[in-house]
Amino acid sequence: MKKENLREFAEGILNSYTQIFFARDPVLAFSLIAVSFLSFFSGLSGLLAVIVTLGAGLLFGLDKKSIYNGIYGFNSLLVGLGLGLYFEPTPGFFLILLLSSVLTLFIAVSLQGVIGKYGLPFLSVPFILGVWIILLATRQFENLGISEKGIFRLNELYNLGGSWLVNVYETINRWPFPSTLKLYFMSLGAIVFQPNVLAGILIAIGLLFYSRIAFTLSLIGFYTAYLFYLLLGISLAETSYSYIGFNYILTAIALGGYFLVPSRWTYLWILLLTPLVAILTVSTETIFNVFSLPVYALPFNLIVLLFLYVLKFRTGENLRLREVYVQQFMPERNLYAFQNNLVRFDFRFTFPFSLPFWGKWTVSQGHYGEYTHREEWKHAWDFEIRDEEGKTYKGAGDSPADYYSYGRDVTAPGDGVVEEVVGDIEDNKIGDVDLVHNWGNTVVIRHADYLYSKLSHLAKDSVTVEKGQHVKAGEVIGKVGNSGRSPYPHLHFQFQATPFIGSKTLYYPFSHYLRFKGIVPEFETWAIPRKDDVVSNIDPNPLLKKALHLVPGQKLQFSVSGTAGEKEVVFIAETDALNQTWLVNRATGSRALFVSDDTQFYFTYYEGKKSDFLYYFFLGLYRIPKGYYQNLEIRDTIPLHQVLRPHQRILQDIVAPFALYNRVEYILNYMEIDNPTLTNRIVTSSRVNRKRFGRQYE
Repeated sequence: MKKENLREFAEGILNSYTQIFFARDPVLAFSLIAVSFLSFFSGLSGLLAVIVTLGAGLLFGLDKKSIYNGIYGFNSLLVGLGLGLYFEPTPGFFLILLLSSVLTLFIAVSLQGVIGKYGLPFLSVPFILGVWIILLATRQFENLGISEKGIFRLNELYNLGGSWLVNVYETINRWPFPSTLKLYFMSLGAIVFQPNVLAGILIAIGLLFYSRIAFTLSLIGFYTAYLFYLLLGISLAETSYSYIGFNYILTAIALGGYFLVPSRWTYLWILLLTPLVAILTVSTETIFNVFSLPVYALPFNLIVLLFLYVLKFRTGENLRLREVYVQQFMPERNLYAFQNNLVRFDFRFTFPFSLPFWGKWTVSQGHYGEYTHREEWKHAWDFEIRDEEGKTYKGAGDSPADYYSYGRDVTAPGDGVVEEVVGDIEDNKIGDVDLVHNWGNTVVIRHADYLYSKLSHLAKDSVTVEKGQHVKAGEVIGKVGNSGRSPYPHLHFQFQATPFIGSKTLYYPFSHYLRFKGIVPEFETWAIPRKDDVVSNIDPNPLLKKALHLVPGQKLQFSVSGTAGEKEVVFIAETDALNQTWLVNRATGSRALFVSDDTQFYFTYYEGKKSDFLYYFFLGLYRIPKGYYQNLEIRDTIPLHQVLRPHQRILQDIVAPFALYNRVEYILNYMEIDNPTLTNRIVTSSRVNRKRFGRQYE
């Protein structure tokens, strides 16, 4: 096995441990490994089960990403830990361990196919089914001896770590913990079949280091269930409760911060769902006690799967409960990325549209206009060209040809198919209107299901497209005229949900454009131009367009000077299975996800060390339009976790589901250009500001 493959295999083992808590964190992984080996043979069995599962997955040719992410390994880990605690280490046991690991893998892959098509995870259902099957079958296996190691805990610890470990264990047990906190630690330890205070403390430390939100949720889930038990008078025997208490902890972490973006609403739902988990726990215990089978994590699995399945049937957008679509394996990262993307991109709108013209135009009538943009047609724009004195025409303005807008090219705002065309209506004389043909010469373009654009009042015989023709964004489709209900030349533009020329309007923004205040441009993203705004598309600069047009396989090479001297750094553009584009530093493994279109280049995600030169490249060009505009200042926001280190946001992490008081702001300025026409050199300056309660700090 190659060195790279060995590294990935080792990562797969660590990820199999942290997947129990829906995480990817080496500190948490090593804390879980250490805890599992408090019972040496149980820990060894769990580790062997993971190795067998990963090896079998590779042998069967399963998806390597799923294998190395620990998606399959963690269920076999739980099976191995449970069986290793239950049976003596005999040759027959190791055969059973190997077979149960393969069986659990088969169940996991099968469930992935069966319920995965509904967008649901298989969670730890393979572990439950696998361990039940083995426990039922082994009742007939007389040569498998039942382990007595759990009875002689101190002897196990002495064999593992000598008198020092025994003293630590007894000292911790003598600490005057509140009884509920002791139960909490025991419940945490029971997740890896170690229901003792020492195990729980080690896991709690790892969990706190990994995620403050996950740690907080574990407390909320546990204590909500505890209070519910007290309220209904359910028995709280220490041993039995610790083995079922982890159901509430895992439910809280799964729904409070992993599958859903953490918020006050997910916390509220945890308070409501935890009693359901408790009821399900009591009822399933009653059923499975008949078969002498433990319920393990069955209640957690059932409630989480039911809740996630119900969410699939929501008919409208719900800002209160937002599912995590790009999983970052940490509640804080899921939250900060979501909040940042909510600012950078409007999730309600996914199709990018540009303005339907080139050059600077003025909005003469915007949404809720005082003339014609009312009621069902209120979300529309009228565009025209004005000179420096604010006039729309030259000379006397008696003829349409006198108007600056007349005869100007009209372009498709986005890719699509021409749905309707009218092009033979005469242009009006100035001041006249055609109420019979209200919209005049018009082109309707279909961009997606229930998403169309309409461009009206075009000049007679100027339309250059036909019905059914495919058009590209920026392609000329006609010229501005004065047809229809148009007393003077202008372009009427609207979005609509249906293909008819008289359809009512649809609220939809332009994805990005420039808005001018005098000569100073401002960059707008996913915005609605307002009345009297002077707007234009971004006119790409050839040098910027070439430099930022990165195709797969293209290399960027830099000479970087530092305290260690000068070194060469190379980035390579790559695409993944989802056709996303990344800049990758293969020497360090760091990579940054980017988007590059005709008018702008921007990053959306970075993973790797913050000391890597790629990280500084990511910050320096976080967003940059491909046109050069003197005095243009680009402002954007960066997710907190991409800049602030964990120790710098401890309190913020805890309160983040309720309030964000930290903010990271990106600012880019265009400084210098040698020649706007034949450009050889452009200088930009960018910086990152950290703000707390709106005030900048270092």
